[in-house]
Amino acid sequence: MTLRHMKIFVAVFRHSNITKAAAELHIAQPSVSFAIKELEDYYGVRLFERIGRRICPSECGKEFFGYALHIVSLFEDMEKKIKNWDTLGTLRIGTSITIGTHILPVLIRQYQTQYPDLKIEAVVSNSSDIEQKILDNSIDIGLIETAPEHLDVHSVSFMHDTMCAIVPCSHPLAKQASVTLSQLADYPFLMREKGSAGRELLDACFALQQLSVQPLLESSSTQAIVKGVAEGLGVAVLPYLLVQRDVRENIVTMLSLKNSLQRELHIIYHKSKFLTPNMNAFITLCKNYGIEMQKSD
Repeated sequence: MTLRHMKIFVAVFRHSNITKAAAELHIAQPSVSFAIKELEDYYGVRLFERIGRRICPSECGKEFFGYALHIVSLFEDMEKKIKNWDTLGTLRIGTSITIGTHILPVLIRQYQTQYPDLKIEAVVSNSSDIEQKILDNSIDIGLIETAPEHLDVHSVSFMHDTMCAIVPCSHPLAKQASVTLSQLADYPFLMREKGSAGRELLDACFALQQLSVQPLLESSSTQAIVKGVAEGLGVAVLPYLLVQRDVRENIVTMLSLKNSLQRELHIIYHKSKFLTPNMNAFITLCKNYGIEMQKSD
């Protein structure tokens, strides 16, 4: 019993004619007749009734057709999908919150124009979690705000982002063009959660300057932090990408840092990962996006 037998049976059933089935399958008519006989001998049943030159499926043949059609269709689906996996498969992407909020939607829209039949699965979390997902092989490509820590994770920088301070519009520091972290440390601080790239960078800078800062509020939600600053709860240091709209709308006041804090945004993937053409295309898309953003700065 082979898949060939199933294909021949389905063709004969659909045409109710051995000659037409043979023509569709591009095989000799005797081979079709012999395959049907082998099926009937194998199962010990009559699949077709021969009435003159016509053949009609028996009740058993009708039942068998349901199974055979499913088997043949499933095989054809598998053939189509596996052979065209690069255009019909799934690309799994993970990004940090900053990138997922402001960059990922643009990248997905552009990418789907190139690969309209490719399914994209995206997850947004903090950078350390995205790196772990790469190690677990639960995503194919990650976009994070720091260089990865694990040696098995390969990274490529594709653009940079600048950290800036935000304060309430009526804050004593609001009229200054720039501030230091030491000045900001005199006020209550609102921070991203531990594990986020921005928080790790900020904690490292505070430690370097021997500044002790105990956050008033910690949140994975940038909007919660911005809202808290706008309400006068304290100050914050966040990526410019995340606060530019709030600054334009005068919800908060942005101050540049006297010692500029810039960080590289990275494309990451497992060093043992086989990069398919569609994965390489996504990586190229990210790089081109970074180049365009640098030009517009």
